[in-house]
Amino acid sequence: MSTQLPAAIDGSETGFDPASPLAALNAFYRAFNSRDIEAMARNWHDDADAAMSNPLGGIARGWPAIRTVYQRIFEGRARVQVAFHDYTLHVAGDMFYAVGRERGLLERDGLRLKPAIRTSRLFRRVDGTWRQVHHHGSFDNATLLAAYQEAVR
Repeated sequence: MSTQLPAAIDGSETGFDPASPLAALNAFYRAFNSRDIEAMARNWHDDADAAMSNPLGGIARGWPAIRTVYQRIFEGRARVQVAFHDYTLHVAGDMFYAVGRERGLLERDGLRLKPAIRTSRLFRRVDGTWRQVHHHGSFDNATLLAAYQEAVR
């Protein structure tokens, strides 16, 4: 992709072409960081083939199962903010994927964790709009993963 990529994306960025992959990626992080389940629903494809392999929800298939994982995060006591960085973006026709890392902060009842997650996201153009169809996230540090899972429960 020839466009200059921002160093990190957390959903607060502006000025992207609304039809661009960067705008779709930014919309995901805006929905996540603002805990907006309806915006998240607009970002994900509601097809049964959508899949998410996430440290909190195992493998969730289809938007209803994926939504359940996000609702648990959004409605829980833990506050999680993340930014996507150290990434590459690859466009192939009506699909694009982004591969990189998420860093952030989880706060709950005085606990502060700094999640570090390897992340990939795949989007497909559906009716002219980029919609997320796959996400995979994994922690490098097993101790941090266990603390994160406990804090979000």
